[in-house]
Amino acid sequence: MQDYERERLLERIDREGATVGASIPDSLEVNGEQIDLAAFVLDARGDGPEPSAEEVQSLIRELRGERKRRRAKIETGEISRDRGERLAESILGIDRALTALESDADTDLEAEARRRKRADQKRWRSFLDSATGEDENRGGRRGNTW
Repeated sequence: MQDYERERLLERIDREGATVGASIPDSLEVNGEQIDLAAFVLDARGDGPEPSAEEVQSLIRELRGERKRRRAKIETGEISRDRGERLAESILGIDRALTALESDADTDLEAEARRRKRADQKRWRSFLDSATGEDENRGGRRGNTW
């Protein structure tokens, strides 16, 4: 592969919006293990048996590492132009999968933050009700009504 072809591929995979139109690979070899990536992403998005948060985070780490390895092959490896093109396509697919998995992780964190906020508000209201003598069941004050 010529240097200008190598640079073109690197610019392509590093460009903002490069994943537009890219497909998540059905399967991908990561660290010598074949992963059904498209199915995993669909499951993580709620279209199947949902993987645990730890499984999702573990795969995200593995995919980031695999992306770096593949990018390094393009950057420094003695590879053919066709092999470089295939690596670039796979990197864009990995990026697409990472985007999907990370956006779901953010959504989970946001949902957890909302649950915690509601629980805090409920505890605060309960504390205020007990401190001011409000009876939750009767809607009035406990004790004397002077």
